[in-house]
Amino acid sequence: MASTVLHSTSTHRARSVRGTQIPCFVFESHEELARSVAETVAALIRQRNSFGQKAVLGLPTGSTPQGVYRELIRMHREEDLDFSNVVVFSLDEFYGLGADSPQSHRRQMQQRFFQHVNIRQENIHFPDGTVPLEQVEEHCRQYEEKIQRAGGVDLMLLGIGRDGHIGFNEPYSPRRGRTQLVTLDPGTRADLANQFFGKENVPTQAITMGLGTILEARKIILMALGEHKAAVVRKAVEEPAGEHLPASLLREHPDASFLLDEAAAAQLSAIATPWKLGPVRWTDPLIKRAVLWLCEQTDKALLKLDDDDFRAHGLHQLLREHGPASRLAHRVFRWMMDTIVYHPAGKEPCRVLVFSPHPDDDVISMGGTLIRLVQDGHEVHVAYMTSGNIAVFDHDAQRLVDLVAEFNRRFGIDEEKSLQFEQRVLQHLRAKRPGEPDHPDVQRIKELIRWSEAKAAAAVCGCREEHLHFLDMPFYKTGQVDKNPIGEEDVQIVLDLIRRVDPAQVYIAGDLSDPHGTHRLCAQAILAALEELRRRGEPVPEALLYRGAWQEWPLHQIELAVPLSPRDLEQKKNAIFRHESQKDTAPFPGTDSREFWQRAEDRNRATAESYNRIGLPEYFALEAFVRWRGQPL
Repeated sequence: MASTVLHSTSTHRARSVRGTQIPCFVFESHEELARSVAETVAALIRQRNSFGQKAVLGLPTGSTPQGVYRELIRMHREEDLDFSNVVVFSLDEFYGLGADSPQSHRRQMQQRFFQHVNIRQENIHFPDGTVPLEQVEEHCRQYEEKIQRAGGVDLMLLGIGRDGHIGFNEPYSPRRGRTQLVTLDPGTRADLANQFFGKENVPTQAITMGLGTILEARKIILMALGEHKAAVVRKAVEEPAGEHLPASLLREHPDASFLLDEAAAAQLSAIATPWKLGPVRWTDPLIKRAVLWLCEQTDKALLKLDDDDFRAHGLHQLLREHGPASRLAHRVFRWMMDTIVYHPAGKEPCRVLVFSPHPDDDVISMGGTLIRLVQDGHEVHVAYMTSGNIAVFDHDAQRLVDLVAEFNRRFGIDEEKSLQFEQRVLQHLRAKRPGEPDHPDVQRIKELIRWSEAKAAAAVCGCREEHLHFLDMPFYKTGQVDKNPIGEEDVQIVLDLIRRVDPAQVYIAGDLSDPHGTHRLCAQAILAALEELRRRGEPVPEALLYRGAWQEWPLHQIELAVPLSPRDLEQKKNAIFRHESQKDTAPFPGTDSREFWQRAEDRNRATAESYNRIGLPEYFALEAFVRWRGQPL
């Protein structure tokens, strides 16, 4: 079989990164990245179809490749991309899950991709997670034989785990390993907890292609999206390679590359510290970044930096072109001082619209600023974009049902109907298997819990009930962690609200580390609505981006920092406490074991401390924002 794999012609949309041990390309958005990968896949398929040959693909599941699959489906429908000669081998499968399980990779790929194109079912191959243990070794050997009989994998698509695993090849997997049964590391199971509605429901084992199998593919593309992948991407492409970091072994492959969005590439040397790799063009943002980096390296405040500090840390060019040190330090000092804003929407009353992806993001992420906006006399509206119902424990739903049923019994209100509803809901909860989505009746109860908590939290901040908007956006209504892509209806809901409220300022969650992607999808809908206003010549409000519960903006990116007093922070914490279903232990805490109020307090205090370390006024706490100027997220 021919070994040539055509390269996509769309790489001009990405920029190549210097200083890495494997080709890396950075895209402005994950949509551009997905299109580029899909075009590479399509080029291979069309080439092989023209020769009457099969195209053999190795495909992963997870959230990272979903955009690729959506684009391939579009190509099939609109450009007649023919999958009839495509052969697919799945990268891995959970051991112990049947094909009908919602988390089964086979089921997910059927729903997300295969059932939407004309691929033949006999050409789709998955490891079988239900094979008896004593037969697993033989099953894995047969899987390898199927790959060989197909002529080997032409194109392998991969994601990357936080610990550098590819497929389910955890750290220190043998580099020549073949398809095998593996035990999942605790960190991997913690990352998968969202999909299974709790870490305790995540399988402990999986069947995966081995590193040797993966490295035999003719072409390999590893995709990484989001800030939570930035650290491991840098390690995989810049630090010493080895079995301790399986993704780093891709450097041994003659045709492997990393395709990254801006967030996943953020810690690469060429982006974080490009001056280390050679001469650069010193723009104002790069000067700001370099000087603040120097403060960190020297543990000095801005106005204490001297020429020797610049020279000792490789910033000779910056010193020559824009020095001396005192001039550079004062310049950055003024820029940072200008970020401190006590009245983020100004002193003249106006309307402000805060978009909250989940019912608690407003108070967790910018509760202090929300309080300040109300205190400044602005008409503050909050839009809760999704119900957040999947993030409620079953026991909380049962408690509410018990409460309502007992209330109705005591006061004689529709007692018979209440009893029927109570019994139906309890039956749904008892019949629910671990990791299974809720019945619609249970979803509605959990939605009601989040609705009541959001109202109570907003009241603590001083927001008026008539200014709270519960959008219940369609993309979220899957009952599962995986959401649908943003559609026209989602954008129209946001657009209609902006037109109705007519705000001078909007706040948007710009957190790209959200582990289940809701923040990113909500931001897409809002920014699409703002672009539509711009296109139609309608007024576009000022847009400020805040971070969610996982990370803060880097110091060099902050454009507004709102000071919070001890009283402000205490009031913000009280608002967070109103989200009782998310207190103590939340269903989706991410990899951080702290409660949300603790994360918020620690982050706001840490931002203030970072300002203090560079010699700016010492504040108790700060909430930080950046401006949106039409750039993609």
